[in-house]
Amino acid sequence: MMDVRPGRRRTSVHERPVIGIFGAGKVGTALARLLMDAGHEVLISGSPRQTALDLLVSVIAPGARVVSADALVDGADVIIAAVPFGKARSLPWHRFGGRIVVDAMNYWPPVDGNIAEIDDDLRSTSEINATLNPEARLVKSFNHLGYHEMEDDSLPAGSPLRRALAVVGDDAEARAVVARLIDEIGFDAVDGGPLANGRALEPGHAAFGRELSSAELTALMAGADHLVA
Repeated sequence: MMDVRPGRRRTSVHERPVIGIFGAGKVGTALARLLMDAGHEVLISGSPRQTALDLLVSVIAPGARVVSADALVDGADVIIAAVPFGKARSLPWHRFGGRIVVDAMNYWPPVDGNIAEIDDDLRSTSEINATLNPEARLVKSFNHLGYHEMEDDSLPAGSPLRRALAVVGDDAEARAVVARLIDEIGFDAVDGGPLANGRALEPGHAAFGRELSSAELTALMAGADHLVA
């Protein structure tokens, strides 16, 4: 049994972290299944409005453990934010200091409505989210792949058809930890550099929704500087 005592912090790329996922929707549960298949313990926290969450998760992500938001923060080594973008501020950002947090959210005006402060801000949405707790080790990944493709496109290492996913962030070690997770769930990880490059992964931009090889995505991310405000 993994040690998930409150306050435990494991950040080494060589360790197998416990994963906490905020969001029990299609993205969160698809990631949960992939991560559990890779041998990780997964904790999930959903919206208080979701009824019978334990039953839902037991059916669509059997093996994942439904916990409270506080228990997830206490028990997880890597936290994935997979809630609708408009719910981002409802997460306990005040507790994310020093934690590796993966921003898997996308701003979708048809779903979230137009948010003026986002529309008028030239920064990537992850840079904006990072201001909610500057001490969080925030990275951006998983958002540029559709939930229905996560399991369908997962392939063993070395496959010539393996699809690539990028990870961006200002903390190199945090990027490396998440890159290992990407590899474990069946994709080639591409280090996309600083958090500002996350703009390339957002809807309407170069990498979003595209089936790219590692070489193709690496080349694309190398040219992402023009997107930085």
